[in-house]
Amino acid sequence: MNEAGQHSGGRWTRAVLWLAAALLTVAITVLASCPASWMGILLEKQTAGRLTLGDPQGSLWRGSAFVGGAAGKNEPVTPLLPGRFAWQLSPLVLIGRVDLLLENAQALTQPVQVQGSWSEWHVSGSAITLPAERLSGLGAPLNTVQPSGTMQLSWGPLQITRESAAVALVGQTTLALNDVASRMSPVRPLGSYVVKMDWQGLQAGLQLSTVRGPMLLSGSGKFANGRMQFSGKAEAEAGQEDKLANLLNLLGQRRRDGDKNSIALEFK
Repeated sequence: MNEAGQHSGGRWTRAVLWLAAALLTVAITVLASCPASWMGILLEKQTAGRLTLGDPQGSLWRGSAFVGGAAGKNEPVTPLLPGRFAWQLSPLVLIGRVDLLLENAQALTQPVQVQGSWSEWHVSGSAITLPAERLSGLGAPLNTVQPSGTMQLSWGPLQITRESAAVALVGQTTLALNDVASRMSPVRPLGSYVVKMDWQGLQAGLQLSTVRGPMLLSGSGKFANGRMQFSGKAEAEAGQEDKLANLLNLLGQRRRDGDKNSIALEFK
């Protein structure tokens, strides 16, 4: 190659390198300034549109927002959980490594660390406070009973794996329902209850028990293939039968259980 050709080739090489450097700089700048609203898009996708983020602030990598139900067009997002969630997401997620820290002093007992890949995550143990009023969204009979009180969902270390369209979970979770009340009953509170769930992939065992209270709930069941099967009973503490009769009749079918009346709680 003659000297003119070498100079021409050198100029083209330098031009390509400068162009590549400029494109890389632009890409880094764009990624660094990704708005926090992108996290809402990710949340909506992972929850099939059930949840979204309200009032997102900051960036995709470091931001905050409150969690709400996905609203319709031009409708405000209603907060589902107390406080704002703040997050720190490592840019290594772009190459398949997930490292996420979630904090919310009003809802979480301690920060939650999520680590893993695009398809498998390890979640550190914590607990989150939930409003019992949200149970009404699960449909009948809870939308009629309209329970109130406080709920806390706690968990130890969890392993979550995405399998095609399904999500497999390994670990244990406990739902504590404290001082539950209902507009359908003058007895307040009705009681406090615990639901323990042992997750093994795509299914989980479930156990319901009463901690204290005039309305006694118990039973067991399982989650499998996205459906819940449960068999249990509800009954009134001695001396509270008349006061709880109307509410108990809303929960299921009355049956004779030994020398006492109880309500069958059946979900299939």
